[in-house]
Amino acid sequence: MPITIHWRNSRRDFTLAGRPITLPSIPNGSASYRADHLRHDDPRQRLIVALDVSSAAAAQKIVATVGDSALTYKVGMQLYTAEGPQVVRGLVASGRRVFLDLKYHDISNTVGAAVSEAAKLGVSMLTVHSSGGGKMLRAAVEAAKTRPELMVLAVTVLTSMDGNDLEQIGIQGTVKDAVVRLASMALASGCQGVVASAREASALRSKLGSDFAIVTPGVRSAGSSVADQVRVVTPAEAMAAGASYIVVGRPITEAADPAAETRAILSEIGG
Repeated sequence: MPITIHWRNSRRDFTLAGRPITLPSIPNGSASYRADHLRHDDPRQRLIVALDVSSAAAAQKIVATVGDSALTYKVGMQLYTAEGPQVVRGLVASGRRVFLDLKYHDISNTVGAAVSEAAKLGVSMLTVHSSGGGKMLRAAVEAAKTRPELMVLAVTVLTSMDGNDLEQIGIQGTVKDAVVRLASMALASGCQGVVASAREASALRSKLGSDFAIVTPGVRSAGSSVADQVRVVTPAEAMAAGASYIVVGRPITEAADPAAETRAILSEIGG
């Protein structure tokens, strides 16, 4: 039997096959970037489920299946290109937090304008490339001020890259050196956090302190396929290294039982 999902115009409800499903409310201020403000007693606050699919219907099916086990969802380039801003509006209207992962990287005026539009959509987090430089990063941060709870996160080095990849594009030194250098510039420019592998998270905490968020992609449960990622860690390893949030996509979205897989990951986060 085909599954039909419709977003309603309320903040918390949508329907799955004609049956209403209520999503959990989101605590005010729970997206604070300060590590000591995160609710350590609720691992859902630290999990971001990546909706790396090509249609709103597929995304909504994942949200419905995962249920109240996740509060925040990542909308990246694939889904946003396929469906546009309406998929973000639908998630926000349902009471979900949205991590808009479009990795803005352009001249400062263009990036600032894009961030302004993202703020209007009601997203809670968005990404810019730290390699765009301080002027671009500051433009993004300034544009985000219209929505004070919006976190601007600077992408450091993609988790699909290793030292050989950096050398090919002319970046000398280790991956860790590059991550720390880019993160330092981003934080000095006003970004509330960075996107980095958990393999570099401990170095970031050691050198830059705790008063910023580290969002860690490339997270896989023990025994899962690493797919196209290179610097991969488990949820428990990411938390131990100092990650504030972890992003998990295919291990959940391609699981036979996404809700069960989500709960298993939450148990790893909670230790």
